[in-house]
Amino acid sequence: MKNIAITKQVQDALTPSSVLNDLLKGNERFINNKTEAIDNSALVKQTIAGQFPKAVVLSCIDSRVPVETVLDQAIGDIFVARVAGNFENTDILGSLEYSCKVAGSKLVLVLGHESCGAVKAACDGVELGNITALLDNILPAVRQSANEVDGEANSSNKEFVAKTVENNVKLTIERIREKSPILKELEDNGAIKIVGGVYSLHSGKVEMI
Repeated sequence: MKNIAITKQVQDALTPSSVLNDLLKGNERFINNKTEAIDNSALVKQTIAGQFPKAVVLSCIDSRVPVETVLDQAIGDIFVARVAGNFENTDILGSLEYSCKVAGSKLVLVLGHESCGAVKAACDGVELGNITALLDNILPAVRQSANEVDGEANSSNKEFVAKTVENNVKLTIERIREKSPILKELEDNGAIKIVGGVYSLHSGKVEMI
């Protein structure tokens, strides 16, 4: 049973690779319906005075991808930043920098997912209120995929959508490194890793890319 929250001492002993492995093992437990029992009451009490999460996950807002659930994590284990299309902006970058530089997290995981509605909308050039500006962040991935996938460059082409989901994760990681000298330095020094994955709605599996 998960009933002991991560402490500063435990966090300090973790490595980026060990944290990634831990998250992927949690995903395996989720897939196999063998998630750990959690004593939420105990974890709530232990984390009142502070928190020492091992990772920060940048994910989409999609309700079918509850991050803590699909990675089998509990209170105090991970930070989660969510925005439709799992891209970076100034506020997200600040949140990632806080997670790693200030709070000591060892891993940044950019997590896209299969059949992402935001990606599909970007592929189709949807324009609607503030959604238009949001989708602009995904258009670089759309344009890249158009040069890599045959067929129609819209959401009717499943291969095109899948490639755009993947490219969006990869380009987001590139921009995180470009726009955040703090995170880049931490990664260059081996203090953190910045990695990407795509969650399958069909299998529940996170595939690293």
